[in-house]
Amino acid sequence: MPIRKSSLDNSYPSGTTAERPSSTAIGSLYFNTDLGVVQIYTSNGWFVYQNPASPLAPTAVVATNQGTSRAFNNGRASVAFTPTGSGGVPTSFTVTSSPGGYTGTGSSSPITVDGLQSNTSYTYTVTSTNLGGTSSASVASSAVTATTVPQAPSISAISGQDTQSTITITPGATGGSAITQYTITSNPATTTQTTANTSYTFTGLTNGTAYTFTVTATNANGTSASSAASNSITPQQIIPLEANYLVVAGGGAGGAFSGSGGGGAGGMRSTFNSTGGTGSIESSLSLQTATNYTVTVGAGGTGAAGLGGTSGGNSIFHTITSTGGGLGGGQAGGQPGPGSNGGSGGGGSQQDTNAQPAGTGQSNQGYNGGGTSGASGWSGAGGGGGGAGAVGGNAPGAYTGGNGGSGRSNNITGSSITYAGGGAGSASYNGSGGSGGTAGTGGAGGGGNGGVTTNGGDGGINTGGGGGGGGSAPYPNFSLRGGNGGSGIVIIRYPSSRTLIAGAGLTTGVLNQSVGGTDKYTTITGGTGTISFS
Repeated sequence: MPIRKSSLDNSYPSGTTAERPSSTAIGSLYFNTDLGVVQIYTSNGWFVYQNPASPLAPTAVVATNQGTSRAFNNGRASVAFTPTGSGGVPTSFTVTSSPGGYTGTGSSSPITVDGLQSNTSYTYTVTSTNLGGTSSASVASSAVTATTVPQAPSISAISGQDTQSTITITPGATGGSAITQYTITSNPATTTQTTANTSYTFTGLTNGTAYTFTVTATNANGTSASSAASNSITPQQIIPLEANYLVVAGGGAGGAFSGSGGGGAGGMRSTFNSTGGTGSIESSLSLQTATNYTVTVGAGGTGAAGLGGTSGGNSIFHTITSTGGGLGGGQAGGQPGPGSNGGSGGGGSQQDTNAQPAGTGQSNQGYNGGGTSGASGWSGAGGGGGGAGAVGGNAPGAYTGGNGGSGRSNNITGSSITYAGGGAGSASYNGSGGSGGTAGTGGAGGGGNGGVTTNGGDGGINTGGGGGGGGSAPYPNFSLRGGNGGSGIVIIRYPSSRTLIAGAGLTTGVLNQSVGGTDKYTTITGGTGTISFS
């Protein structure tokens, strides 16, 4: 039976659960302020005498982000609210986030919710609970973004610099607040250095000592966890050295089909004994130990039937670029004529239209291509591709292809080797049962021969030779292709007191070959990567 008690009735005490008597007379009543209920003492202990009414949902829910010092993806929000006094007395409140369903529970406002994902926007609802049940959810709060300290960044270091290392930092997520600073620590310890940039030169290292590095990121909320350790680096003393070079680019492919031009040789640049084109021998490079220098060996152009052949690829050593040889001009389908390249492709005839012109070489790398015989229709033969040492030959007449321009010899390795010969032009179809005329001969230094009723000859590998023009099978067979250009080469010569170190991605001959006791050389035959000296 419900207790009826006037304001003057003090027949039973009230207080918290902890203040409640552990035993008393059976039938004694007690108002438990913790639970908001009247309890009765029985032979079995305290029991609820009257269940309270269910509470109503709280109102005025307001969330506040609490990002300071919160770990990444462990954000916190403080949620304040007003309990509704017209229902039963609440004994606890539960706050729930959306999205994620993260919760916090407490007996009064405000209540905190932990575990929130960084840089994520959340709204919150609150329910009230007592022994009579749980209320419906409140109206949701306004959206609030959870912020934390940043995610731990990652770090890498570049080796081989004098008493220092270049540090590269890859940021993690910001935690919802902009990163203002990175703090870098070396192991073994030197100094702790800070930067706002993701690339930084860490100084004060000891040459010959191996170091790793860790980094933290800081934003307005605090500092991230530390990164994993970087790769190990060992700074080295930097010593100047003079290096000579031979840099030959990939040769261009020959043109396709009857009367096509030969591919141009790859550009040839050198500081040693000879260089390509009409230019002067170039000056040696002033380099340093413990420094990375880029090397790329250009691939030869790819021959194709009809359309689709390509020029050669550029070869690069540090600041020196040799330009790939030009594509030979063709006939079938109006294949485009060559452009300006290291050694330019020869011109080609084109059926029933004007002949394609030869391209122009570069003065310090290679010569112009030779012209076609000038005839239209089936009788126009192709010109030879330009080489490092000479202009490609003009087609001498109907049905006869021009010779490829010769290359240049160079003895940077101690032996005289000829590089960068132009490809020869192909013969033209002469209408006599499908037989052809006379193809040109590829230039010395790897130039490919022209075709008659065959594919054009390929340029020499690692010489930068141009491919020969493709010949013609009996009409109407258009399947023959121009010859492939030969790949280039990079040769570096340097004092014998130094050692060249080739990085990943490069294909080399024997490293650090001796030349006469005073110098060494290394031949690089393919790939892209870096070299350094120690």
